[in-house]
Amino acid sequence: MSNLNIAIKVPMGKKIAFGIGMLANQMFPAVLGIFIVVLVQDLGFPGWMWGVLSLVPRLFDAITDPIMGFISDNTKSKWGRRRQYVFIGAIIMAISFIMMWQLYEVSGLDYNFMYFLLWSFAFYLGLTIFSVPYVAMGYEMSNDFHERTNIMAVAQFIGQWAWIIAPWFWVIMYDQGWFESADEAVRELAIWVGLVCMIFAMVPAIFIKDKSTLNENYESITSKNILSSLHKIFIVNFGEAFKIKPFRKLCVATFLVFNAFNTVASFTFFIILYYLFDGVTGDDGAWIWPTLFGCVGATITSFIVIPIVAYMAKQMGKKRAFLLSQGISIIGYVLLWFLFIPGKPYMFLFALPFFSFGIGSLFTLMMSMTADVIDLDELNTGERREGVFGAIYWWMVKFGFGIAGGLSGLILSVIGFKSGALTQPEETMTWLRFSFSGLPILGTLIAMYVMRDYDLSEEKASEVTALLKNKKNN
Repeated sequence: MSNLNIAIKVPMGKKIAFGIGMLANQMFPAVLGIFIVVLVQDLGFPGWMWGVLSLVPRLFDAITDPIMGFISDNTKSKWGRRRQYVFIGAIIMAISFIMMWQLYEVSGLDYNFMYFLLWSFAFYLGLTIFSVPYVAMGYEMSNDFHERTNIMAVAQFIGQWAWIIAPWFWVIMYDQGWFESADEAVRELAIWVGLVCMIFAMVPAIFIKDKSTLNENYESITSKNILSSLHKIFIVNFGEAFKIKPFRKLCVATFLVFNAFNTVASFTFFIILYYLFDGVTGDDGAWIWPTLFGCVGATITSFIVIPIVAYMAKQMGKKRAFLLSQGISIIGYVLLWFLFIPGKPYMFLFALPFFSFGIGSLFTLMMSMTADVIDLDELNTGERREGVFGAIYWWMVKFGFGIAGGLSGLILSVIGFKSGALTQPEETMTWLRFSFSGLPILGTLIAMYVMRDYDLSEEKASEVTALLKNKKNN
């Protein structure tokens, strides 16, 4: 089903409805990244457990995504191909997220580890059922080169509020005026987060209408056919997708930037607590600074970075906007090495406008460029496969996210980080800071090299659109 018959300009209300779904899509991982500190800091999980919990469920998620892409692309229903899955996935995500955090120290380390791991599988299954069709919705909304960037800019602007709000949970969790302990806090907060995000996630399913696909000539999605199609899903589709050079570059660059960032993102809490202050026994005001790091950075991203990046993409093209944005982010990571100053925590705030360009620009541009690639694939194959390409792209993100989580745990173990300790050795903190700045810089530089000759420009994308229109008319 081609999107060539859809109006080029998308009403703002429809963009906002899609963006509210993005808020749920980002709020769950944002809060997960905040809450997970409790496992190490308060429930005594060692680094290797952190690594396993971060890696294994996400590898499962990476396997189910392409299957869900196939299912979504081939669904025949009166509601279209996507909406029902978005709705069902929202419910599964919410229930499993709430259950995942019902942890009690008295249950014991081994029990809590297995309990959290098993509910993580349920959560990531729900995330797959929701996110793959949801992302495909965004790719289908317009066939215009710049309107696609506008759609993703609105969605990312709304989604970034997850990263503005989530860091404040650190303050709530560790303020005994709210809760006696952080593990008690996450048990209750998870209920509110789950229910509110469930409602947000349902918004695209309710308000973004789609035509019936009951009479479309799609493949059967019976369990027997899905099993028999696994070769096509994982071998043929992946092979065809990665034969498209621009798509291959988008996946690799995203993998490098996003997952280098995520490997070290959770280290912010520990650097601020143990390096800028005197550890757990230090100044009670320490708890506000991890919150400000995340909140201020996300606010800058929403109100400054995303509008600037959208403007840059229109003026200089999406590739040049990506390269310039990532170059600015490298300046931010360098500044953070120098501006993490004990006794002067406010200094790191001056690095955040630069730092925020990295992740702030990434998905605004990459999701827009992926939509361009889907047109190219339709020209080559005659198939419209938003679900498949969205699943493969996010497979790369999630697979790398799992690896990033595993690396986080490995780094903490190798550098001698002691879970729940009052203070950390000076050498440990030096290596933690070096990892925090060094790994994202390395990943970003390699990503910029990969994208240097990305060639799906506005002119080429317009040519593809014109050829598709001619093909349809003939």
